[in-house]
Amino acid sequence: MWSLGPVGFLAPWLLAGLVLLPVLWLILRAVPPAPLRRRFPGVALLLGLDDRDSQSDRTPWWLLLLRILAVAAAIIGFAGPVLNPSERPAPGTGPLLILADGTWADARDWPVRIARIETLLAEARRTGRPAAVVALTDPPEATRFDPAEAVLTGLPGLSPRPWEPDATALADWADGLEGRFETVWLSDGLARDSRAPLLDALEDHGPVRVIQTPRRILALRPPQIEDGAIAIEALRTPTGGAAEAGLVAHGLDPAGVERRLATATLSFAPGDAVAQVALNLPPELRNRVTRFEIEGQRSAAAVALTDDALRRREVGLVESRETREATELMSPLHYLRVALDPQADLVSGDLPALIPANPDVIVLADAGTLPPAEAEALQEWVASGGLLLRFAGPRLAASDAGRDGDDPLMPVRLRAGGRSVGGTMSWGEPKTIAPFEADSPFFGLPVPDDVTVRAQVVAQPGPDLASRVIAQLSDGTPLVTRRGLGEGQVVLVHVTANAEWSSLPLSGLFVSMLERLAISARTGDDATADLAGTSWRAVEVMDAEGRLMATDTRAAVPGEDLAEGDLGPELPPGLYEGEAGRFALNVTGPETTLAPARWPARIAIEGLDRPAERPLAGVLLAVAVALLALDALASLAVGGRLRGARAALAALALALPGPGAEAQQPVSPEARMDPQAEAFAQAATGSVVLGHILSGDARVDDIARQGLEGLGRTLWQRTSVEPAAPMAVDPETDELAFFPLLYWPITGDTPIPSAAAYDRLNAYLRGGGMIVFDTRDAGIAGFGTTTPEGRRLQAIARPLDIPPLSPVPEDHVLTRTFYLLQDFPGRHRGREVWVEAAPDEEPTPGMPFRNLNDNVTPVVIGGNDWAAAWAMDEVGMPRYPVGRGMAGERQREIAYRFGVNLVMHVLTGNYKSDQVHVPALLDRLGQ
Repeated sequence: MWSLGPVGFLAPWLLAGLVLLPVLWLILRAVPPAPLRRRFPGVALLLGLDDRDSQSDRTPWWLLLLRILAVAAAIIGFAGPVLNPSERPAPGTGPLLILADGTWADARDWPVRIARIETLLAEARRTGRPAAVVALTDPPEATRFDPAEAVLTGLPGLSPRPWEPDATALADWADGLEGRFETVWLSDGLARDSRAPLLDALEDHGPVRVIQTPRRILALRPPQIEDGAIAIEALRTPTGGAAEAGLVAHGLDPAGVERRLATATLSFAPGDAVAQVALNLPPELRNRVTRFEIEGQRSAAAVALTDDALRRREVGLVESRETREATELMSPLHYLRVALDPQADLVSGDLPALIPANPDVIVLADAGTLPPAEAEALQEWVASGGLLLRFAGPRLAASDAGRDGDDPLMPVRLRAGGRSVGGTMSWGEPKTIAPFEADSPFFGLPVPDDVTVRAQVVAQPGPDLASRVIAQLSDGTPLVTRRGLGEGQVVLVHVTANAEWSSLPLSGLFVSMLERLAISARTGDDATADLAGTSWRAVEVMDAEGRLMATDTRAAVPGEDLAEGDLGPELPPGLYEGEAGRFALNVTGPETTLAPARWPARIAIEGLDRPAERPLAGVLLAVAVALLALDALASLAVGGRLRGARAALAALALALPGPGAEAQQPVSPEARMDPQAEAFAQAATGSVVLGHILSGDARVDDIARQGLEGLGRTLWQRTSVEPAAPMAVDPETDELAFFPLLYWPITGDTPIPSAAAYDRLNAYLRGGGMIVFDTRDAGIAGFGTTTPEGRRLQAIARPLDIPPLSPVPEDHVLTRTFYLLQDFPGRHRGREVWVEAAPDEEPTPGMPFRNLNDNVTPVVIGGNDWAAAWAMDEVGMPRYPVGRGMAGERQREIAYRFGVNLVMHVLTGNYKSDQVHVPALLDRLGQ
């Protein structure tokens, strides 16, 4: 195919005929021949006579131009012009290997990639080429080339993964490739070190071409705590001008329902690849955040999960009468407040009041022997997971605490009286702090030379003393000791919390040590040490689209693997639970960067989205025919043979469309439908498919999908309806007519559809479709404005073509399409469920219901959260609780039955309103 700009020609050699147009001009110019001029005096007698048959002495120039244009249009039309021709390489004859990166970056346009793979396999099938499809995130042990039609059947099982390809696994896989083959590589557009070696290995086996479309890719780094605020960084590639992205913080409200807790805007400066935003949230709200995500980005890298490291710890400072009476600068609590306030929420009070508040840490500054009741309560609190941080002082040194026996609230036994060095009554010099050992939680902190200790309480020597020391002085005496108690810990600092015994509280080291002890924030330097020797179990794993799925079947993983963060099939991103709490393993890390993939100049690169081809031959040939018809009429007019009735008939012939005016121009397969829309249509029409309209809240949309999956499973088991997997529907872009029923969960932030979307929705309702609106607020809103969901439903429903509504009457067909029902609960037992109002007719005597066999109600409105009641996991178990005990399970069963009735109603209409069913219904009703 030869191309001229955006137009290609299937038979370009025919364009050589355009060279003959000047010759044609001369020929036409000579017809008719110019008349000979002869002077004849008798012609004067003909003056004034009307000659009805006139003939031009030469062809007018405009008529010549009309004929030249007609011939040129015919020549170009027969040359086969095509607008936006696809530059397809010549089909090969050997095996075809199709590679897909299959990472999280492919998730948002995965259906388009699958459609392109299907196109490649279809071309291979037509030419008889064997093929293989490989996802680089999950390379097989051996690559086998099969017939293309067999490979097509396995495409539904191909899906993206939330991790990047493993370089070692790819190298091993490439070493096992044999023979010659052509490779088509669908790239996700991101640069990584494994690309170049794999490309070299593939080129050793044959030609390689790449399919890659430039696009913006966004990702979130894990959130960090900086200056008391949550610092979040977003990445983008490629860089460009100024851009913004919305950030949403999701978490659980006090009722356990996931909500949008906060929003922010990420602003990228021109040319910058990183944008940062700081969120200052109240401690209560910050502790509820479970994840951050970039709004509108469907990928695992656009989601950043949170764990215990993000929580702002609550520290309880025990006040005694002595500390309250001391001056502020002499009080140990003053130094503790100054050191801890930027990093923790401080609560002060006596011990009996603090223990029921259940803080993360309780600090005892110079406390002696505790009353038995308080000591017992404090011991139980530590054993359940608390951290008791004690400081020495004159009262502790003078008391019997830790002297006799094994005191559970002291990490070591103490000598009586303590030790004084460097004072006026001492021969020694003040002691400095020794560098921290590698197994100490303080490892890595620099020790200032000017920090000295003048007095301390001394631990009794013993066989387990060395294992409990986590900081010591330069002479080897313990400075900080620690021991475990149940699930918690007891820590003793052998000096005072004020500057009475040492200069430690006056230094920055004091703040850092308290941060390591009381705040327990895991940093990159000590993450390996914190996780070493521990075992963690995945409780929620994330897929490539950023959705979390609960799991309890995966094997435990070592803490060292979590610290390294090498994602893969055995270590997917998600939330992991261990004895120390929860650990969030995200797709990206603090040092992750994004860069676009660069390919050598020798590699042919195609776009993923190709412009549709449009053949122009038919248009040009039609123009040529029209010009020739106009030429014929113009010739008659010039010759004087087109007058009166003939002129009227000619004008009418030009005005009427020709016999081929209604014919469609042949189009290429790519021009018929966008590949993504075509894949959507095929998936929605292969069988009965239930749809849910996107609410704008990822968690709510997940529940809707899970609910329709559970309802579909119930329909498979109990009816002859065998629905396929449900599909998410966007009324702004998707065709709605494919779905018999659409479930629309309403949130307080559900976006209002555009005018074009309302046109689709109204056409869907008029065409017999049903929309189930669910405000999920237990029906307390009704049609009022008492909840955000109710107010949003009013705003959404106002432009819709909805008929008058009424609560479901007792004899409505919904009460008997499959099951006999009088209640329609979901996760809630709400108030009325609203449907199209029935005509005001009285039932026929002896009949249990009115004959309402007219229309299917276009809308069902309620607030019972049906999807949460229908939702099932992979093995058919309920995902969310409903009610309590057996009564709750009965409520869930009625919810399933209502869902079955809904689907049967929309598929069969008011079939059960026919009077032929009266005897059977009366028998079931016991009447």
